[in-house]
Amino acid sequence: MLDPTTKRTLPWLVAFAFFMQALDATILNTALPTMARDLGESPLRMQSVVVAYMLTVALLIPASGWLADRFGTRRVFIAAITLFSLGSVLCALSSRLPMLVAARVVQGMGGALLLPVGRLAILRSFPKAELIGALTFVTIPGLVGPLVGPTLGGWLVEVASWHWIFLINLPVGVAGIVASLRFMPDIRGAGSRFDWGGFVLFSSGLVMVSMGLQGFGEHALSAALSLLLVSGGLASMLGYWLHAARTPRPLFSLDLFKIPTFSIGLAGNLFSRLGSGAMPFLMPLFLQVGLGIPPAQAGMTMIPTVLGAMLCKLFAESTIKRFGYRRVLVSNTLALGSMMAGFSLVGQGTPHGVIVALLGVFGVVNSLQFTAMNTLTLGDLGDIHASSGNSLLSVVMQLSMSLGVAAAGALLAAFAGPATATGSGIVLQAFRGTFVCMGLLSALAATIFFQLGRAEAPAGKPAVVDEG
Repeated sequence: MLDPTTKRTLPWLVAFAFFMQALDATILNTALPTMARDLGESPLRMQSVVVAYMLTVALLIPASGWLADRFGTRRVFIAAITLFSLGSVLCALSSRLPMLVAARVVQGMGGALLLPVGRLAILRSFPKAELIGALTFVTIPGLVGPLVGPTLGGWLVEVASWHWIFLINLPVGVAGIVASLRFMPDIRGAGSRFDWGGFVLFSSGLVMVSMGLQGFGEHALSAALSLLLVSGGLASMLGYWLHAARTPRPLFSLDLFKIPTFSIGLAGNLFSRLGSGAMPFLMPLFLQVGLGIPPAQAGMTMIPTVLGAMLCKLFAESTIKRFGYRRVLVSNTLALGSMMAGFSLVGQGTPHGVIVALLGVFGVVNSLQFTAMNTLTLGDLGDIHASSGNSLLSVVMQLSMSLGVAAAGALLAAFAGPATATGSGIVLQAFRGTFVCMGLLSALAATIFFQLGRAEAPAGKPAVVDEG
């Protein structure tokens, strides 16, 4: 049992960590053009900074529960904050793009453990009657971080330097470590055996496929090496599938895919987020490099997207209940893709108020998409598969967004060629072509959701998953 002070403080501590992670995920995007200039890179080729973090998070999420069971929630949570803070320092000290990418990997190692371990501590510390309230409180900073991040990032690069978007994590990290030593309970699980063989096969497959596809898109690797990486990655994924079929307790049970709503929801998440997951990276770049808007103003322009997402929470559930999952997801996926492609019509002569309104509507549509996809995916999972299914969905979300960012960066580079001048016609056309391609990519996911029955819906109410 927790003492009253710890019981009151623990949700604040986990919420604090969630805010730290959510803020970092959004504060960086607005600063990318300034960072590119200081590092001597093209702002249209900075996607590796974002992809490195997302891919690292995707790889380590499956191991987070086992690490907490093996070493205790307090020790792992403190280690996560330490790694995140250390990675932040290394990011601020980076003078070249490869150094920054490596530092983001370190930061991602901490970020991957922060929220899963914090949420696990909540789940094991609070009775069921108080659990929903505690988890809901923890998720609120996940909405506040994206609201503050873009504006703060733009403001910091104007009044100070881009290094401060990482250095502000230090005092937060120190405070988090001190608070964790006092208030994070040291909970250990039963210590079940971890599927290391499956983890190695699954993780290496993800890394090789991601690196190969990024090599094809950015021409950073030779075509032969890129093809070899993709082939090796697919072979590793096939190896995992065969391994999971023969292992009593695999990393992700193949029985999950016998649940129709889970299979459709997971596949829809993967392809839908390829487009929409790239927007937090693509839009701040477009506003600054394509339209010539200053960083702070570009950050503030992104606020309506978050406000629209918050507004959607008020009616998302009732909308899904009224019209059904198939109708909502098919129509909303097409609307989401159309809106993304529609940003190709925005130019330097477009009134700022119109851009703000479009971003607000996009936030509503995007949030409805995430809510419907996640509840569809998790709603039919029983107690046996709930943890594994939630973990796999989180991995797919991060993987899809990292691939989406890589795809958007590759399209920008292909359309723009050597042009990088802010506001130039070639750069603007490159963004327009990228918006159309990413919109079409997202819209294709409607064919997956069309496989749902007219009245098909999950039988249960799922646990909340981050919508990231």
